[in-house]
Amino acid sequence: MDRRHFLKNVIGGGIVAGSTMAFGGYAQLLAATGEPVPAYDLVAVRGGEPDVMFDRAMASLGGMQAFVPKGSRVLVKPNIGWDVTPDRAGNTNPKLVARIIEHCLQAGAREVSVFDHTCDPWAQCYRNSGIESAVRDAGGKIVSGDSEGYYQRVAVPGGQRLTEAKVHGLLLEADVFINVPVLKHHSSTMLTVGMKNMMGVVWDRGYWHRNDLHQCIADFMTFRKPTLTVVDAYNVMKQNGPRGVSVGDIVLMQSLIVSTDPVAADAAAAKLFGVEPADIRHIQLAAEMNIGRMDLSTLSIDRIKL
Repeated sequence: MDRRHFLKNVIGGGIVAGSTMAFGGYAQLLAATGEPVPAYDLVAVRGGEPDVMFDRAMASLGGMQAFVPKGSRVLVKPNIGWDVTPDRAGNTNPKLVARIIEHCLQAGAREVSVFDHTCDPWAQCYRNSGIESAVRDAGGKIVSGDSEGYYQRVAVPGGQRLTEAKVHGLLLEADVFINVPVLKHHSSTMLTVGMKNMMGVVWDRGYWHRNDLHQCIADFMTFRKPTLTVVDAYNVMKQNGPRGVSVGDIVLMQSLIVSTDPVAADAAAAKLFGVEPADIRHIQLAAEMNIGRMDLSTLSIDRIKL
């Protein structure tokens, strides 16, 4: 197996059947392939614009070339679920999405695709979020997620309640997967961050809501963990999520969190929001399932103030 497929199937795939790999195993496997190992488990940046904060975070982690092999196919998965403008912070900031694409292409990616299975009508969400134009301007490929024909049924190897799901083909084809949620309040789960943002890569998410939503969120992470989780906390919706009512729901936090550990990224985002990670049940469940680390005191964190 060549290096790219090793990274895709073992590291990029996160936890595989019969494995309980968390970040420590991820780092060891990266070292075994000769790829650079990030100096930090997590980087938290505050005080800048989304694109500038991302530049600083990636410099701290060794650059995007540490995660995107030349010639690789990259999937960037923002939250584009809602037909609202960027000032409403219902979707990921388009400046951040564009900058991630630029970093990937500069690292030598063959192509960078972007999609989401939206909640509001997809064409309006893509357009009014500002993400569609940002993706095209940055050289990425915007793809619809609105048709069941795009999705393939897969087994979820470590799932307790969720044992299979229909997953968008882009995720199955991607060598590198970058999850880019926006941090915000959510009426069903208190918060939506990285792990919940994964619901946008599946078709049959109604099953999740009917069958212990928190457990299904944790279960799906055993199918494939992101190569990177990049949490947009520039404008944060503190109430009335996930869609929001007005700009009055928004607090300017000017923050960004980046980690190879999706549980750690969500835990740090929860602390930033003002809640304990253990109070968000899917974060607690994912930590108990050894998907990642919730205890931030065990992590090497680079805190950057611009």
